[in-house]
Amino acid sequence: MSHAAVERPSAPQPTNGLDRFFKISERGSSIGQEIRGGVVTFFTMAYIVVLNPLILGFAKDANGNFLGGGAGDGSNLPAIAAGTALVAGVMTILMGLVANFPLALATGLGLNAFVAFAIASKMTWADAMGLVVLEGVIILILVLTGFRTAVFHAVPTQLKVAISVGIGLFIALIGFVDAGFVRRTGQGPVPVQLGTDGFINGWPTFVFVLGLVLIVILWVRKVKGAILLAIIGTTVVAIVVEAIAKIGPQVAGDKVNPVGWNLVVPGLPDKIIETPTLSTLGHFSLLGSFQRVGIVAAVLLIFTLMLADFFDTMGTMTAIGAEAGLLDEEGLPPSTERILVIDSLAAAAGGAAGVSSNTAYIESASGVGEGARTGFASVVTGVLFLLSMVFAPLVKIIPSEAAVPALVLVGFLMMQQVREIDWNDLEIAIPAFLTIVLMPFTYSITAGIGAGFVAYVLIKIVRGKAAVVHPLMWIVAGLFVLYFAIDPIKAALGV
Repeated sequence: MSHAAVERPSAPQPTNGLDRFFKISERGSSIGQEIRGGVVTFFTMAYIVVLNPLILGFAKDANGNFLGGGAGDGSNLPAIAAGTALVAGVMTILMGLVANFPLALATGLGLNAFVAFAIASKMTWADAMGLVVLEGVIILILVLTGFRTAVFHAVPTQLKVAISVGIGLFIALIGFVDAGFVRRTGQGPVPVQLGTDGFINGWPTFVFVLGLVLIVILWVRKVKGAILLAIIGTTVVAIVVEAIAKIGPQVAGDKVNPVGWNLVVPGLPDKIIETPTLSTLGHFSLLGSFQRVGIVAAVLLIFTLMLADFFDTMGTMTAIGAEAGLLDEEGLPPSTERILVIDSLAAAAGGAAGVSSNTAYIESASGVGEGARTGFASVVTGVLFLLSMVFAPLVKIIPSEAAVPALVLVGFLMMQQVREIDWNDLEIAIPAFLTIVLMPFTYSITAGIGAGFVAYVLIKIVRGKAAVVHPLMWIVAGLFVLYFAIDPIKAALGV
């Protein structure tokens, strides 16, 4: 798949105002493709509306309080879910309207756990969310001053390709893990294995395998809407399986069922509409954290949040742009600065809404795989997030096992870019290799990018070519060394 912009010498003329505004025909798409792509993206990331409350809702702050005023009995989860869907919907619609890019945003996984267990445990929830708002504001300033885009220009093109490929492997692994196809062993020297005991077992995992087979068949047969059709078909199978076998969830209170459904138990809902509550909105304190844990500790926490958010989005938008054939000759997507501005605002908005930092989602690649090429797909995804606030029961009928086969397929599509890396040039091949393998192996986009950047600068030094390294690469590599050593630094400073 070409890393450069797609040449279309005779682009069709827009058919209406919507087509003209979003450049749908110009980018070789159609309104139908955009709608399907937006729907698929929503289905592959709708799990965050369920998962984010589970991560944030049961974590206690330093005063023993739960986010949203809950009592530890789950009563606060609907409010967190509504806030999660609201911010995701609004910011994703803004991404579509302002940046015209098929990229959806929602509460960042990994970042939300960091906020819940590493930040909120040291202060109040309001203080923790205030740090998230500050991080978003700082990122926004870096975008508006041109620093964030300048860093992106300084990264060698083949290293950008490696970032896309690594993200492809990473989201494929996410798909396998979320479906229970790949699991932690919990014992012995091998960290992961097939299924629960080295074999495929449990109906949910079987449903995932069936969905993967179906999506591959539809894809190779070039069926329009292959991804969406596979998700719908697999969901129907999942509902039937649950109705017959009564499997239930993996975790229900104190009971653990290893072969249960991961997040959502499929089934016909008792009701279709729920009235959302938004009690988490505005639950933040900008400077309370500095009084609570001190200036040094607060700054280090902001730095950790910022570095992860800074490079996750840069890698994600590159991967999406490459998959959609929208990158220019420098490997940048159209309206790069607008994309980064919306992403920065999303980080701050997530904190202001009390649902943790929002960021770009690599699951957007599933919509691109369905044909999305413009921001209209993002508008569709955003509207569905807003609707999910009141139609939450409908969102809950689609198990992750039915949606994540799309991630595995998209991982394959993104992996195809690996041919563009010169594997005979050790100065780029080794950093590219580390970038690609460490993203899935560490379950972190940031770790993969950081290792690649540091290795690139180090090898240039060793080979006597330090002078050709862009000054910003020196700065970023140094920041990543600091990032990787953040815990020893905290220990040394006593924070």
